[in-house]
Amino acid sequence: MTRQTDLMMLGCGNMGAAIAGGYLKRNPGARILAVDPQVARAAELLQGVAGIDLVPTLQAEPLVDPRATIVALKPQVTADILPQLAAHPAGRGLVVSVVAGVSIGTLRQALPGARLIRAMPNTPALVSKGVTVLVAAADTTEADRAFCEELFSAVGTVHWLDDEGLMDSVTAVSGSGPAYIFAFAEAFIAAAQAVGLDAPLAKALVVETLDGATAMIRETGRPLSDLKSAVRSPAGTTDAALRVFEHDQMLARLIAEAVTAAAVRARELGAG
Repeated sequence: MTRQTDLMMLGCGNMGAAIAGGYLKRNPGARILAVDPQVARAAELLQGVAGIDLVPTLQAEPLVDPRATIVALKPQVTADILPQLAAHPAGRGLVVSVVAGVSIGTLRQALPGARLIRAMPNTPALVSKGVTVLVAAADTTEADRAFCEELFSAVGTVHWLDDEGLMDSVTAVSGSGPAYIFAFAEAFIAAAQAVGLDAPLAKALVVETLDGATAMIRETGRPLSDLKSAVRSPAGTTDAALRVFEHDQMLARLIAEAVTAAAVRARELGAG
């Protein structure tokens, strides 16, 4: 007997668990089948989430009939799993890949019968503050795209691309971007301690300042140059700090080099 389920997750690590948990929170009556060889780890990540069945292999559920299959695997194991999916009934339905660097063309070769959508979410999805960029193959339907929008909006915001060639740039900006913010915050906290603040206060001030500044960008709609000028007084403390960042365009060049390096690496990974 075919088992009806809303989603099948191939891979249930941090990102897969975040997507599954977000979807079930918004759709409490839904059912998800998660396939992950590390069942105990997946169960721990999904602790307290109702509506999920966990199995170690795809072969354990040959008759599952999901609305969509989410491929949330590491790039290095995806090539081994896709042939198994191609032989499964789910491999002829809607397949959504969140695997970094794997193009729709590569997916099409492995899954010729599937309707394909490629997604690039980021790790703030774990706290429902993610951003996901989606690109769809030409044969997907409006219903497919609406379902994907519903799925990923449960863990944050959603944007669509018409040109898959921009996905490497997306990876370098929003995909890898949280780590850039974490690195900046880490250095900022260390600098705060270097000028005499204790570690708990340094962390609190930096985190709350980043949160407040981000809220101002989002909520005021003012140009960043205006927001910066509103804090910066001529020859004042902020001016002294910003002059360090602006010397020889130091901060702008460093960020540009970092994002470019990530985009180049994303293209290399996609090329195999």
